[in-house]
Amino acid sequence: MSKITEYFKDTKAELKHVNWPTRSQTFYYTLIVILLSVIVAYFLGFFDFLFSTGLQKVITF
Repeated sequence: MSKITEYFKDTKAELKHVNWPTRSQTFYYTLIVILLSVIVAYFLGFFDFLFSTGLQKVITF
């Protein structure tokens, strides 16, 4: 049981050393992640459409 208590004490001490982002940084980082996710989704969707259309034309040829 003492190892578990020591683990939580060490964890609490380490969390005090963490440099947490500010509220505005968190907002902007979240916005960047969402925008990049949408861009990648459109990019992959575009190429999926091209490849599926091309494959469909090859199969029906």
